[in-house]
Amino acid sequence: MCPPMRAAWLGVAAALVFVSGCAQKDWIDRTLVTVDVTGLWEGTYTGTGGSGGVRFVLQQQGAKVTGEMEIEGTGGRSPGASDEGVVLVEGIVSGDTFTFTFDEKVGPTAHGEFQVKGDEMIGSWSRLFTQKATLRRQQ
Repeated sequence: MCPPMRAAWLGVAAALVFVSGCAQKDWIDRTLVTVDVTGLWEGTYTGTGGSGGVRFVLQQQGAKVTGEMEIEGTGGRSPGASDEGVVLVEGIVSGDTFTFTFDEKVGPTAHGEFQVKGDEMIGSWSRLFTQKATLRRQQ
């Protein structure tokens, strides 16, 4: 093989090694769980659908999160919620991000995402409206 061709193949091989290394790191970052959201979280929300209080009661096992969300405020109780105003949530933790959905009996599924920093979560959820919230873990 002539030297220019060998150099070209070495460049291609180096690029493949570099790209595969990046893909591996991204996969690890997506599956790494660095926070635990288990517990009672309370706070306030504001947005196009009104404002008020929000409460999460969450249980985390590995990256999987299940629990309940209660929303009260000027936008009224969450449509499709139980008589107590509670909807069931399911989600995952990836790194320091908690993402979740709740499937209400009336209307489309809601999606949310919160950044977790210690005993504080800041983020939003949306269904028909987008609501932003700040929550604190209760002791």
